[in-house]
Order: sequence, then C-alpha cells, then structure tokens
Amino acid sequence: MDFALSDEQQAIFDMAREFGAERIAPHAAEWERQGTIPRELLREAGRLGFGGVYVSEDVGGTGLGRLDATLIFEALAMACPSVASFISIHNMCARMIDAYASDEMRRKWLPGICALETVASYCLTEPGSGSDAAALRTRAERTPEGWKLNGTKAFISGGGYSDVYLVMSRTGEEGPRGISCILVPSDAPGLSFGAQERKMGWKAQPTAQVQMDDCLVPAENLLGEEGKGFKYAMAGLDGGRLNIAAAALGGAQACLDKALAYMGERKAFGRTLDQFQALQFRLADMETELQAARVFLRQAAWKLDQGAPDATRHCAMAKRFVTDVAFRVANEALQLHGGYGYLEDYGIEKIVRDLRVHQILEGTNEIMRVIVARALLAERG
Repeated sequence: MDFALSDEQQAIFDMAREFGAERIAPHAAEWERQGTIPRELLREAGRLGFGGVYVSEDVGGTGLGRLDATLIFEALAMACPSVASFISIHNMCARMIDAYASDEMRRKWLPGICALETVASYCLTEPGSGSDAAALRTRAERTPEGWKLNGTKAFISGGGYSDVYLVMSRTGEEGPRGISCILVPSDAPGLSFGAQERKMGWKAQPTAQVQMDDCLVPAENLLGEEGKGFKYAMAGLDGGRLNIAAAALGGAQACLDKALAYMGERKAFGRTLDQFQALQFRLADMETELQAARVFLRQAAWKLDQGAPDATRHCAMAKRFVTDVAFRVANEALQLHGGYGYLEDYGIEKIVRDLRVHQILEGTNEIMRVIVARALLAERG
C-alpha cells in the first residue's frame, strides 16, 4: 500500500499552491470586503486547467481524477477557502454536463466552462427544501417554445454572477423520480436574482436566490434524460463533498501554519509560546487530526476514482469527518493566537468563519451520518 503522491500529483499540488499564494492570498481580504471574485482571476485559473479538472480532454477538460482534484482544492484553499470552494462548485457542474449531457450539449458548453470563461452554478436547494432535497417545488413544463420554469432556488453560490445555472426542476411525479436537470443561461427571459446574501463567511462568493418566473429555455437544454436529474445531482455531490472537505483541509492547514509561526515569535513569562509543553501538546493534536483527515479524504477520493461500491458512503464519511476536524483545528489555531487571533490582520478569523459553512453545505454533516448509517444497516444482512 503506497500512500505517497506520484511526481505528477506533487507537481499538481505545488502548482495550485503557488498560484494561490501568488494570485489569491494577497487579495483575499479585499475580495471579501468587495463581496466578489474578479473574473480575470477565474480565467487565470482556467488557463491552468482548474475549470474542468475531471472533464474529458476532448472538450477542453484536464482529464484528472477525483484524488487529483482534492489536491488542487486543498492547495487553493490554503490561500482562501471561499475562492477555492467557488471553483470546486463550478467543477461539480462541469462534471455533470460531461457525464450526462448529449455530445452536442457537451461541445456547446464545456469548452467555455473549462476555460472559466463561462461560470456555472449548481441549483438544488430551495427556501422550503434543504436537507429534504427531493421535496423541491421548482417546476419545469414542456411548451412549444421549450421548457418553462417556475420556482426559487436558495443559497446559490454564483447567484447573479454566473453565466449558466444547472437547475433541478420537477418535470413529473412527486419524489426524486420526477426531477430533471435543466441548464438555464443567465440571459434567459424570466430569470432574476434576489439581493446578495449577507453571510458569516464565504463573503467573497456572490450568493443569492435564483428566481424563475415563466422562465423560458430551449428544449435541448435538458441535461441527459427526463426524470434522472436527482440521480445526476446526487452523483455530482459525491465529488462535491470531497472537494468541500479538501478546501476545509487546506484552510485548516493554513491556520496551523500561522499558529506555528506565531508561537515561535510571541513571548509570555520570558519564553516563546512554543516552549510550553501544554501548548506543544495542542499543536501535536492538531497535526495528528489533520493528517488523519488527509489520509481519510484521499482514500475516499481513490474509491470514487475506482468506482468502488462503497464510494458514496466513504465520500459522506470523509466530508463529515474532515470538515469537523478542519473547523476544530482552525478554531484552536485562533485560540492559540489569543486576542490577536480575533483581529482581521492575522487572517485566522476569516478562515474560521469560512470553514463553518463546510459543515453545512453539500449536505449537512447530520445528513452525512444518515447516509452512512443507512448504508451500514442495508449491509447488515
């Protein structure tokens, strides 16, 4: 059993980390204040292959695996978890189109999406259906002009900013089998957006409701087969959960690195903080937990790459475990900074705020426990 990264994987990680350190980290605080991510930054990321990480190369994708993707998003999140997570959600959309769309749709949309010239958003959650996603009410009806959509999506990363929205819509019966996925361009008639949400963290990400009032899109904008949208959405979430966990891991690693540096400089009672054994023990626990989380995450990504039958369960376990550990480590790093950790200047409080939502989105960590428990019970016999 080999736990080492290949030379190519190490090069991918290093490239993403250097890009984050040079092009994201110096501006992360300003982008948070502005509440947006510059389009040019995304296009630069696209030129490095970060817009279609596991999309097929024939339509402009990078053609990498899920494990490779976790390396990229961990590295980018060391600079800013909010920016890294935004790009990861875009990649989840790209993969859904690559995996399930017609060849015509793939060739129409994916070159721009992979280049991050076209930014994509994932629209599943609604004001009245969060964890119970299959209860969504947004409806799409066939008309002579195409699909007519009515409904509202909530907490959408890229709402009012993105160029295309993958909207899970009810086209048939109640429950998951009546849901389809439809691509809605940002200029579609009847599409509008709510005010930008004022959030605890992820402030650099534009987030708003996506509203459809007799919103018309062409019939060919149906992704894959009618009635299969919920299946596509859940399959997309397996990889999305790994990426969100990876971004949490990168943010927590940045916090630990900041704490290590600070404790070697800050003095109390005539000694630097890193000379107190009680504080050394806390550092040791933080490092141990992060390393355990990293191994678990990479195992889950490997299973998804291999198409293992228990991949979904491992993605859920990894998402729950890694995001909980990451938030705990980031919060502990803030504590080790004392009052300085509470100040914006040190960059810790931003990461703590950013990482809190990783325990909620892409399925709350309580829902991850439900997924794992159901899988265990189903296998009991």
